[in-house]
Amino acid sequence: MNDKRVCFDFEIDFANGGGIQGQDFRLDIDGDDIADAALAAYIIADLRLLMVGAVRILNKRIIAERHKRTAAAAAIAPSDGVAGRRIDLSHIIEDGMVTYKGLPAPIMCDHLSRERSRALYAEGTEFQIGKIELVGNTGTYLDTPYHRYADGYDLAALDLDRVSAVPALVVRVEGSADRAIDWAVFAATDVAGHAVLVHTGWAKHWRTDQYFEGHPFLTAAAAAYLRDKGALLVGIDSFNIDDVSGGERPVHSILLGAGIPIVEHMTNLDALPNHGFRFWAVPPKISEMGTFPVRAHAQLMT
Repeated sequence: MNDKRVCFDFEIDFANGGGIQGQDFRLDIDGDDIADAALAAYIIADLRLLMVGAVRILNKRIIAERHKRTAAAAAIAPSDGVAGRRIDLSHIIEDGMVTYKGLPAPIMCDHLSRERSRALYAEGTEFQIGKIELVGNTGTYLDTPYHRYADGYDLAALDLDRVSAVPALVVRVEGSADRAIDWAVFAATDVAGHAVLVHTGWAKHWRTDQYFEGHPFLTAAAAAYLRDKGALLVGIDSFNIDDVSGGERPVHSILLGAGIPIVEHMTNLDALPNHGFRFWAVPPKISEMGTFPVRAHAQLMT
């Protein structure tokens, strides 16, 4: 018999408090060994654990024993909803609104007012042509690699397969005691080929001073995990997907470096099921620009 299994103890802390332990847990493996990080990912996925913090693997040993694994349990069904219903996930852009401290707020006015237009058209006919001055990072917006890398693709080169009718899922960390969202949070979910939307609950602070301070963010390890597992897009309802306390932006660097667009400042993620929906975040087709507001939204499929 050549089958190998790993036998080990484990301790898991949850980001919102509490934890679980296991002794002499056994798992089928391919080959003669398995790294602790890969083993931790298997545990989280097999037990379908959410909001996982630290994982410690203890007393690991490899034994010769026939494999006993069966097919993985079916995915958790999405919450009840009306098939085809669309859910808006974007903030409204308003004159003078501050999205990011240090960046100018949008200026909105009439280029042609209805009153002035009456002199240009037949009686009873009038139009309004609006004018807006804004930076790309306004409201709910999408980052393309050009935002971070001079040779990355821009808005005009964005592949619609990444931002239009994309299979999507929500990973929920609202209520976590940790601001840093690590890779283990995503390990219970198959993110391959999906837009991954991270629900932190931070959108409740939108348009307040609290929104700019102490926001949740992804770690570099989480970004690398999402990249390596095949996520198509990553979105978050927080002030920034990165920790902004320093000058580094590892999550932007890792995801955009892999061609994975980012959507920041989302809202209403609590209205979505965990999965069973498609996602849209399509910006205008603009060359030599890396970010722009989007009307992010979802459509329930079941």
